[in-house]
Amino acid sequence: MSFTVKRRMPSVEEVLAIQPLPPDVASVKKTRDSELQQIFEGRDNRFIVIIGPCSAHDETAVCDYVSRLAKLQEQVAEKLFLVPRIYTNKPRTTGTGYKGMLHQPDPNRDPDMVEGLRAIRSMHIRALSESGLAAADEMLYPDNAAYLADVLGYVAVGARSVENQQHRLVASGFDVPVGMKNPTSGDVSIMMNSIAAAQAAHTFIYNTNEVETPGNHLTHAIMRGAVNHFGQAIPNYHYEDLSHLVKLFSDRALKNPGVVVDANHANSNKRYSEQPRIVMDVLDHRRYSPELKQLVKGVMVESFIVEGAQQADGNVYGQSITDPCIGWGITEKLILDMADRC
Repeated sequence: MSFTVKRRMPSVEEVLAIQPLPPDVASVKKTRDSELQQIFEGRDNRFIVIIGPCSAHDETAVCDYVSRLAKLQEQVAEKLFLVPRIYTNKPRTTGTGYKGMLHQPDPNRDPDMVEGLRAIRSMHIRALSESGLAAADEMLYPDNAAYLADVLGYVAVGARSVENQQHRLVASGFDVPVGMKNPTSGDVSIMMNSIAAAQAAHTFIYNTNEVETPGNHLTHAIMRGAVNHFGQAIPNYHYEDLSHLVKLFSDRALKNPGVVVDANHANSNKRYSEQPRIVMDVLDHRRYSPELKQLVKGVMVESFIVEGAQQADGNVYGQSITDPCIGWGITEKLILDMADRC
């Protein structure tokens, strides 16, 4: 094989020993995990809002953003459950470009994945410590998931990964909710198969070990829109799309049926400013239908301090270097409006 070994990566045990999660912070996370579990199990009626930048590239700006969310969480605690997006792995359609902080802890320097591991763990622990909010990240590389498993409150499997066997098996061993996105084709049967697989118990090879998992009963769907064979975006957050999922979950007898609607990507045709409108549409669907109020557990929104996006070498504090996001002013208004509408 034409691989050149640059260096040995530190083991999960080595990384966790060097950067342990402080016991008091772990206790805070345990409480948040329990609350989120109750929402997905239908024992808590709060609405979940998974919100934050498209990709996390600046620890200071990310932690600033998450601390702002924490203050908002106090105001909306009775209606909403906020989960910060801290995405440290960025999937790329063509494989080129900025791949996230794991690859490049400094977007303007060469990849350094050893330093990247340290940087992403440091950022997640700091954000959790300062805000009390356990964050979401995308499981782009299943073998790397163990480096952050003790700090994450939510895990997403992307549209290009959802059919992959290893993603499904690893998801079955997480103790927190895992959202399976519909594939870019929009074929929801693939998403439903992925949920079923992750809810089952498995034996497989993981990081050189033979492991067993019990199945993750908190695995659920994420509707992110689709792209047809002409490259046109096809949204799937509408009432009819969501209602169809009620029957699909029922037919398969899956545990804890649940859906999170991604307000960006193909649902907005990447028009990031449409996200507040889409969120309000989803809330209206829930108000109209008791079945959808039970099924649709939350939304996913791309947001940062400064609206829009910049190039990877830009120096605008708190602005995305990947997909554009809504800014903080709109974000704050959206969250408060959601609390009033729920």
